[in-house]
Formats: sequence, structure tokens, C-alpha cells
Amino acid sequence: MYDEDGDRPPDWLTVCRGAVPELPGAVVLSGGAARTRSALFAALAGALALPAHLGSTWDALADVLRDRLDAGPLTLLIIDAGKLLVDEPARQHAQLLAVFGDLATGAPHPFRVVLHGASSADR
Repeated sequence: MYDEDGDRPPDWLTVCRGAVPELPGAVVLSGGAARTRSALFAALAGALALPAHLGSTWDALADVLRDRLDAGPLTLLIIDAGKLLVDEPARQHAQLLAVFGDLATGAPHPFRVVLHGASSADR
């Protein structure tokens, strides 16, 4: 998931702390509302008006997000990202990032994900 030369996130992924970045047009999700895979799917379905046939598998999510990206670029801003999928095994978080990475590298329009976590001063 990280650049072998510089140990940095790929271009489609931004990880940040401090003030929430202003990203006009971004779809904002709360990591706290997506602590499980089913909650994440529901949050994405609601925020992106995804079809009812979304299903509950990573492949199904990839399919509907790919369809969404056929319509134009997409930026997801996930606030409280440290809470994202915390009630799932760690491999689920890795799987989500793999799905996002595949979409970002193969989609017809740009796909960006911004993971925003609370700064240590906020805790």
C-alpha cells in the first residue's frame, strides 16, 4: 500500500490530522458510524445513493463504486478514520484499502480517499 522508495501513501490516499481539510464536493463519512463492515456499506450506500443491490461483499462494493466512478470523479473524506472498521478484524481494513486502491488505479475518473484522524490534542 506504500511506495517502496519513500514509504509514503499512494497518490490516491491522503492521511491527515489536525483541522479537517476543506474539500469542496467531497463525500464525508464518519469512521465512528462505520465501525463494522455492514455499517460501512450502509454509510456508503446512503452517502453515495448506491443501488439497493449493493450486497455485503467487497466485490459487490467494488462493482457499485466502479459504476459510480463511471459518472465522474469522487473524493471520500473519512473523518474519525481511526474508528473505521475497528470492530472488525484488521484484515477487513486492509481489504477496504485494497478495494479503494484497485478502483483508484482502474477507474475512468479520479478517485481520492482522505483519512482524517483526531490529533493527539483532541483526545
